[in-house]
Amino acid sequence: MEKIAVLIPCYNEELTIEKVVKDFQKELPDADIYVYDNNSKDKTAEIAKNAGAIVRKEIRQGKGNVVRTMFREIDADIYVMVDGDDTYPAEFVHQLIEPIRNDEADMTIGDRLSNGTYQQQIKKNFHEFGNNLVRKSINILFNNKLKDIMTGYRAFSKTFVKNMPVLSPNFELETEMTLFALDKKFRLKEIPIVFRERPDGSESKINTFSDGIKVIKTIIKMFKDHKPLKFFTIIFAILLIIGIIIGLPVIIEFCKTGYITKMPSAVLATGIITLAVICEQCGIILHTIVKQHRENYELNLLRYTQIENKNNK
Repeated sequence: MEKIAVLIPCYNEELTIEKVVKDFQKELPDADIYVYDNNSKDKTAEIAKNAGAIVRKEIRQGKGNVVRTMFREIDADIYVMVDGDDTYPAEFVHQLIEPIRNDEADMTIGDRLSNGTYQQQIKKNFHEFGNNLVRKSINILFNNKLKDIMTGYRAFSKTFVKNMPVLSPNFELETEMTLFALDKKFRLKEIPIVFRERPDGSESKINTFSDGIKVIKTIIKMFKDHKPLKFFTIIFAILLIIGIIIGLPVIIEFCKTGYITKMPSAVLATGIITLAVICEQCGIILHTIVKQHRENYELNLLRYTQIENKNNK
């Protein structure tokens, strides 16, 4: 029998968690609904338990830490991850699950942006700017056309959940998931959904500036880790251009007079160009290492799949 797990990471969601749990119980009556309380200072855990959810606790603060523990501890065939703030309607869960069930995707993404409901509900311009920056950066980096990178409403196959190392401790988690799936060539599918505004009295845990900086750092880190040759080639090109600009007058002077009087410029240009060459060498070496890592990951994934198929027989 197919086993579905609904994963709800929570921090201070006493106003909404009961409705979220009951909505998913209505849509998926046979599913196990897990609420992981992340040191809430209100009655989130108590209310979730009374609503019929399986309540557990994660003491390490941060959504990424919660989801890491969920992925390790919970065993299911299909996983659904949703926030506990009632901004994602439960009725869309069937559309998210279907491609996983039919083996058409390893991760489905609840796309809030295509129908404009997210833009209508979120009044903070920096949130929309941040979403667009992340989306465009990742699409350029991986030559893709994803519409919503940072949505918290997703469904996963067991293969994806048990083979993704969750490294981000906080809200950059969704970005990490998308980057990981693209880099490891998991199958993705976006499902347009409606996004609702939080009810009165419920406050978002996202800090526009601090979490935005974390996401940008994640993008830079992932760019370096997954596309090191491109990353260091860009640095190489920038440094090389700067070095040439500084050193060109020195070269021109030497060609005309046979002497170098601008010694500081010559030393600086030589140093910058040397640094540029070192960066390019780093890119080549890391590219080889990353390529080897991808090959090893594919082999490990193949072994995992073979073991799972054997256990399911």
